[in-house]
Amino acid sequence: MIKILFVCHGNICRSPMAEFCLRKMLLDVPAAANVSVSSGATSSEELGNPVYPPARRKLREHGIDCAGKTAHRITRSDYSKYDIIIGMDRANIRNMLRIFGGDPENKLRLLMDYTDTPGDVADPWYTDDFDAAWNDIEKGCAALASLIAAGKKL
Repeated sequence: MIKILFVCHGNICRSPMAEFCLRKMLLDVPAAANVSVSSGATSSEELGNPVYPPARRKLREHGIDCAGKTAHRITRSDYSKYDIIIGMDRANIRNMLRIFGGDPENKLRLLMDYTDTPGDVADPWYTDDFDAAWNDIEKGCAALASLIAAGKKL
């Protein structure tokens, strides 16, 4: 079983969008039967809140339902529970390093580093540009799904 955790600041926009996007992409991938996908936050300010309405709408535009998802904060113990932990931006990576006490097993990644345009996923919280965030997330998840389908190392 490969366990993937997507992480952003509040777990109400980018990381749940990535979680549900990748889940949908993996539905028809036989190799994905052994893949588990989840998401979490580095902060506690949105704990228990549902996916932010504009993010929910963007997912719905793509035929994805995220009903029941609520924000939760990652903990130090999550480091040992997941094989790959994927941040949406460099600030997420810095916060994860603090929460996890480092990255001794080299599990932390940026989603866009799986693409030909490495860097941060656009943050719609500040720009209200959910199209840009979705485009980045879809591109990153497609690259991950392709690796999983091919049985390659993430």
